[in-house]
Amino acid sequence: MARETVILECTEARKEGKPPSRYTSSRNKKLQTDPVEKRKYNRFLKRHTVHREIKG
Repeated sequence: MARETVILECTEARKEGKPPSRYTSSRNKKLQTDPVEKRKYNRFLKRHTVHREIKG
């Protein structure tokens, strides 16, 4: 299969001492070779932040 499931984790939460929010998403391995980065809502910080793909 060309699609894989990836885990996205908040980049700002750990800097502020809060628990990181995590989301799951999928990507096409053949077309999107660079790590996924999306703006998602972090309920602990109560705002939208950048979430990056982590190894999982």
